[in-house]
Amino acid sequence: LRLFLDLGATAPADEFLTEAELTQPQTTYPLQVMSCGGCGLVQLGHVVDPKILYRRNYPYEASVTRAGRRHWDEFAATACDMMELTADDLVVDFGSNVGVLLEMFAARGPRILGIDPAPNIVAIANERGIDTTCGFFDTATAAEAAATKGQAKVITATNVFAHIDDLDEVMVAVDSLLTPDGVFIIEAPSLANLVRHLEYDTIYHEHLSYISVKPLVAFLARFGMHIFDIHEKDIHGGSIRIFIRRDGAPGPKATDAVARHLEIEEEEGVYDMARLSRFAGDVAENRCQLRELILKLKDQGKRIVGVSAPAKGMTLLNYCGLGRDVLDFVTEKSQLKIGKFTPGQHIPVLPDKALVEKKPDYALLLAWNFAEEIMGNLSDYVAT
Repeated sequence: LRLFLDLGATAPADEFLTEAELTQPQTTYPLQVMSCGGCGLVQLGHVVDPKILYRRNYPYEASVTRAGRRHWDEFAATACDMMELTADDLVVDFGSNVGVLLEMFAARGPRILGIDPAPNIVAIANERGIDTTCGFFDTATAAEAAATKGQAKVITATNVFAHIDDLDEVMVAVDSLLTPDGVFIIEAPSLANLVRHLEYDTIYHEHLSYISVKPLVAFLARFGMHIFDIHEKDIHGGSIRIFIRRDGAPGPKATDAVARHLEIEEEEGVYDMARLSRFAGDVAENRCQLRELILKLKDQGKRIVGVSAPAKGMTLLNYCGLGRDVLDFVTEKSQLKIGKFTPGQHIPVLPDKALVEKKPDYALLLAWNFAEEIMGNLSDYVAT
């Protein structure tokens, strides 16, 4: 493993604090990014215990923005059409969160099951009518699902495959739960887009690896599986949806997408340490530019706040050293975060209406992946 980017030691990006917890020390962990000299997988050098990340009042709810719901609806429609799913078929989504994707599948007829490790999130999903089991996806939970529901014709893992340390265990579990002609679908932000667009704020402890096609092809081959198609999606700064099945399994014809994406990765230089070093230099320069901009505004007496509090925003604030001395507060619409304080910088989280009530001069948009919709929702603030 070769280190190319060090974002310092930070608290977990989703570990929001209550006011009472502010008096207690908050543990930080190294946020260092490595490239494997063997297979090329880009990954974190330190793995935080997933029980710490997901089992302490986990505050992330899958996107319920209009753009997010459109995306998940299209995902379900594509999979249902591709696999010709019927009411007898089962779809299992692990890392299913509150069940937004499964809700879209259920509307089209197949049976559904979610598996997620966060107890508070699982409770919300079941309250919404989405059948969800609490647990990490492994051979045990896969066996339980198969025993109670039967095998799945589609297994999905959206923005979760890259969160898992023991991916061998995951693939054994997938193999045991998937029907012989079934499909495993992964969706995650792509490494090529991260490097191309300088999306370093998408690096945080939950994201253990940064998905690219070359290492994934070799990894899947060990389990007798292969990628037969890849769809590019705009969500989360540029994601790839990867369709996987067993070698020799019947199904839709394979496309040339794998070869095309391998070319893209080579062109972007994601396996070249010199290119990755330039990326790290650009990250450091971006930090300097952002700090210079915000501190200049503060010197002019301007009041600045943050808009939205996604995990990526916490990486940005902590790496750039933007705390309560420059941001009065950040706003959110998620009730799981409002009233709490951001990890590391301890900035208070207020509801979105605080923008209009307090009328700050500038707002730093942290959830840039939903910029258009968020700015539209906050048009009352813009008008002031």
